[in-house]
Amino acid sequence: MNRNVLDPTLSMVLTAVCIATAAAQPVQDRTVLPIPEPQYPHSTALNARNAAPPPRFEIKAPVGAPNVLVVLLDDFGFGHSSAFGGPIHMPTVEQLAKNGLRYNQFHTTAMCAPTRMALLTGRNHHMANMGSITETATAFPGNTGQRPESIATLAMTLRYNGYSTAQFGKNHETAVWEISPSGPTDRWPTRSGFDKFYGFMAGEMNQWAPTIYDGLD
Repeated sequence: MNRNVLDPTLSMVLTAVCIATAAAQPVQDRTVLPIPEPQYPHSTALNARNAAPPPRFEIKAPVGAPNVLVVLLDDFGFGHSSAFGGPIHMPTVEQLAKNGLRYNQFHTTAMCAPTRMALLTGRNHHMANMGSITETATAFPGNTGQRPESIATLAMTLRYNGYSTAQFGKNHETAVWEISPSGPTDRWPTRSGFDKFYGFMAGEMNQWAPTIYDGLD
């Protein structure tokens, strides 16, 4: 399995919160993922009844780690929602914002798929080969529509840190020619860090008779 190098800022955050790891296991270094299994010394017990097994290796989100909910709405800005002073009354969004964090320095790329890819990876959209929407991808670097394996998604980072992850709704980050029963499915949501995906794989969809995918089906 490939190791994905994290964005430095996210790496520092995850490292800072891992100090609450169970004392029975070594503190897990979360700067490089996936977290390698710890190496325990070989048992020197001659009688199996006297041998004590090491603790079972498992990766969990650190104690006190927050739930992460990202709501992305296309063609929607700060001037719309009441949570940011807009005229559209959105009490649920207001409650979520009240109990979480409000970020007011988000910059879009003026197109949906590149903006979504930038948010999904924390990288410049050209670095993730999403210079435009997937339907207008080319063979030129930065615009192939195929996220490189060297760039991990936020979902992959969370899953490697013990989170359960899911994506619902629109996925517009998979190249058009990769959306078929024969794949390849490397850049589908459930192969990009999400344990669960339920939604459609396109820039737009018929709202009355949508083509819905559940995972890879």
